[in-house]
Amino acid sequence: MLVLTRKLNESIMIGDDIEITILSVEGEQIKLGINAPKNVDIHRKEIYLSIQQENSEASKTETNLLKNINEYFKKKS
Repeated sequence: MLVLTRKLNESIMIGDDIEITILSVEGEQIKLGINAPKNVDIHRKEIYLSIQQENSEASKTETNLLKNINEYFKKKS
């Protein structure tokens, strides 16, 4: 993990097109501004993990559904 120190209104760049700026610091809270291309998804980590879990569960359901349909047609034959 890279650790950087930044002050208010200072930025870091990720690649050529993502800029993260420190907008404010209040106690233990830091507000970040993120400039990135529209095709880059940006989520808080807990939201990202939730999306990943939902996608994983959805793919399992789809596989189980296909398996059940396959078994149904095997029984019909």
